[in-house]
Amino acid sequence: MAWNEPGNNNGNNGRDNDPWGNNNRGNNGGREQGPPDLDEVFNKLSQKLGGKFGKKGGGKGPSFTNGGVIGIGVIALIAVVIWVFAGFYTIGEAERGVVLRLGKYDRIVDPGLNWRPRFIDQVTPVNVQAIRSLRASGLMLTKDENVVTVSMDVQYRVSDPYKYLYVVTNADDSLRQATDSALRAVIGDSLMDSILTSGRQQIRQTTQQTLNQIIDSYDMGISIVDVNFQSARPPEQVKDAFDDAIAAREDEERFIREAEAYKNEILPKATGRAERLKKEAQGYSERTINEALGQVAQFEKLLPEYEAAPKVTRDRLYLDTMQKVYSSTSKVLIDSKSSGNLLYLPLDKLTGKAASSKSQDSSQSDSSSIYDSVTVDSPNSDSKKSTTDTQSRTNDSRQGRY
Repeated sequence: MAWNEPGNNNGNNGRDNDPWGNNNRGNNGGREQGPPDLDEVFNKLSQKLGGKFGKKGGGKGPSFTNGGVIGIGVIALIAVVIWVFAGFYTIGEAERGVVLRLGKYDRIVDPGLNWRPRFIDQVTPVNVQAIRSLRASGLMLTKDENVVTVSMDVQYRVSDPYKYLYVVTNADDSLRQATDSALRAVIGDSLMDSILTSGRQQIRQTTQQTLNQIIDSYDMGISIVDVNFQSARPPEQVKDAFDDAIAAREDEERFIREAEAYKNEILPKATGRAERLKKEAQGYSERTINEALGQVAQFEKLLPEYEAAPKVTRDRLYLDTMQKVYSSTSKVLIDSKSSGNLLYLPLDKLTGKAASSKSQDSSQSDSSSIYDSVTVDSPNSDSKKSTTDTQSRTNDSRQGRY
């Protein structure tokens, strides 16, 4: 219900509901009056405060005594305490605070609880440990007048909070522009073939060096952590042709690697085989020389005996040689004049010995034959014996035994 609603008398004609202390006297239920003047409201408030902290004097405004002064002091003290407590603030572990005093740089505060005079110092925390990232990309012109789409990612962090905030305007945007400028300068000095294939690492290093030089010259308060060359591709209009060229280059590299692998496999084997043949030749040479020296020494040892008795020595050498020859052959010689008795010949053993001799001399089996002959007594027995003996010597000489 309204404060001065007509008909709301309640015995007081609505006077008790008026917050401004007005009534409707003299109005007789006429129009409602508006709020009182503000000066009157402040006067009443001053009178109430004077009644609490002092005494009234003459009924015209407050007159303050010692109690009024104490009240004002208490209020001022409370305001100071609030101002002091409002000046405490906390800087995070990964942050540093940049303090401006009346708009001028004052100092850098470390992590932890700090205090500042409120309304005098202004503190801006800056994270100096977080790794930030930005990306630069676009169509760029190469040294050989081709167009390539390049994308690069830069990771960095704040090294000097004050320089990062106030030396340059918007350090992050300035770094992005510097990255784009450095990348375009490096791409402009590179060939497209190198950009798309083997020169990516060199481009990344050169871009990082150029970017560091720009940052140092502008004194941005930023340090580069890493630069990643993300992608480089030709325009869509010529992408198929470049894909074919790259595929051909990859095939070339694959064939080269396969040839190198084959070379690495064959060359050691050939080298080892050559060394083995060389060692065998050296061994054969030494063996042949030693055998020759041994034969020479043997002949030199027989020479004095031969000079003393040439016929005896010759016969002895002949007999020794015949013994060696006939001990390894299957031929049987019988002197029919010495005895007429029938001899038992072990043909099975003789045949086995002949087969063994034939297997040992298989390389010369076509030029030599095994003859198992028995010469019987006849009018020409002497001539047959001489013929058989000559044939045996001829066969043995073919086989290198005589």
